[in-house]
Parts: sequence; structure tokens; C-alpha cells
Amino acid sequence: MSDMEQRTTQDIIAERHPFIEAWQMFRRNHAAMVALVVLSLIGFGAIFGPLVYPIDPFEMVWTPFSPPGVDGFILGTDYLGRDLLSAIIHGARVSILIGLSAAFMSVFIGVSVGAIAGFYRGWVEEVLMRITEFFQVLPTLLFSMVIVALFGSSLMMITFSIGIVSWTAVARITRSEYLRIRELEYVMASRASGSTDAKLIFKVILPNALPPIIVQAALMVGSAILFEAGLSFLGLTDPNVVSWGQVIGSNRQYILDAGYTVTIPGIAIFITVLCISLVGDGLNDALNPRLRQR
Repeated sequence: MSDMEQRTTQDIIAERHPFIEAWQMFRRNHAAMVALVVLSLIGFGAIFGPLVYPIDPFEMVWTPFSPPGVDGFILGTDYLGRDLLSAIIHGARVSILIGLSAAFMSVFIGVSVGAIAGFYRGWVEEVLMRITEFFQVLPTLLFSMVIVALFGSSLMMITFSIGIVSWTAVARITRSEYLRIRELEYVMASRASGSTDAKLIFKVILPNALPPIIVQAALMVGSAILFEAGLSFLGLTDPNVVSWGQVIGSNRQYILDAGYTVTIPGIAIFITVLCISLVGDGLNDALNPRLRQR
């Protein structure tokens, strides 16, 4: 089979299976592929790391402020003599869980508001967009601090406080997609055939509006991890739950004496958020039909 015939066959397969075409486009982005591999390793370590390295992150195992590599501790110990590597491994679970949960909550609220506003338009759109603008102009970090200060610093409340202030971008993207797609011929044909509004919103329009929403959701995971780190740095999270942000927050007073206790979890956050951003860019390129046609 010649190269021309092989490319033609691949094009036919890609047209029949758009997800295969998107995956092929994503694989061409080497930075996104490397980031995906790193994220997979981080997720693998978060799930199975505690089994391989079964040390309690709250247990005082050695003298405080032992530098990395000294006395057999790879990343050293913190101000209480707790193993920093154990804290990084266990904290990965909580940080990633907060990121995913907060992003899911933001996407759920944003898609619901944006879909209803973009589909029904009129006074419904006006009211929902004014509510969206109200949340958009609020100082997000300050609003989250107020929620946590009023209702507690539990893991669920931290996730809620991040998700409730982060949905506006998804709502605007969803609304714009619905305004564009609702006027297309296949939507008009489905409406003429007697489809209900619920079917049009969730089964006809939503699947075709998902690509930009998926990209935004991927980026919001990284933003949520940074948000949690910021709240932890200010001492507003639960000190009994280990996360990367909590490690930074609990050791922030000793940043000049033992900078590694803050730098190491900071590097973990940086690498994770950077990889999420690169994967998000790769998804944007892969799911953008204009870029796929190049």
C-alpha cells in the first residue's frame, strides 16, 4: 500500500471516528504527551505510593529540619520531624482530589447556567448572565476565605468554596456555544421532529458543545490546586488533612531557615499544574476542528 493510499485510509477512519482523529492530533503535540505521562506517574504515585512507602505523614520520625538525603530521608523532615516525602505522597491524593472535585462542581454549575441561558435566551439569559457577572466580579480568593471562615475548613467545604467561585468561565463558554449551535440545521430539524427542550439541551446540543468545555475543565483542575495552596498558605485549611498546600502552610514560618520544606511541595504543585496546562493546550488543539484541518 502506497503512502497516499495509507493516508487516505487513515483520513477515512478519522472521519468516521472523530475521537481517533483527536487522539492522533493530541499525539503530535509532544509537550502534551510528556505532560500526560508525568500526570499519569503522579496519579500512580498518589494511589499506590502509600503502599510502597507506608510512613504516616503525621508521625515524628526524626529530628526536625533534617535536610534532604540526610539520615536516610530522601526529602528531609519538617519542623516537627515528620517525613516530607511521606507528606508529598499522601498530599498528592488530597490535592488532586480537591482539584478534580472542585473542577467537577464548577463545570456542573457552569454548564447548567450557560446551557439554560444560551438555549432559552430572552429574560432567562438576562437574569442568569447578571448572576454570572455578579460572581465574576467578586474577588475569588477573598470570597473563598469568607466561606471557609464562616462554615469551617473541612475538605468538603474547601472544595465547595473553590468550586462556587470558579464556574463563571464555563458558564460563558457554554452559553456562547449554545447560542451558536442552537441555530444550526440539525438542531432545527430535531426541534421540528418534536424533540423536547430537555432532549435538545442535553442530547443534541451538549455533545457538540463539549470540546471547549473539556479544555476549560482541564485547566480548572490546576487552578483549584493552586487555590487550595493559597488558602493553606494563609492557614485556612484543615491542619489534620495532608495536602501539598497544607505542607506549605504549616512550614511557611520557617521558609528562611529550611526553605526546602516549602520549596519541595511548591515544586510538586508547579509540575502538576504545568502538566495540566500543557494537557489542556493539547486538548484544545486536538478538539479544535480548524486546527485538525491543517
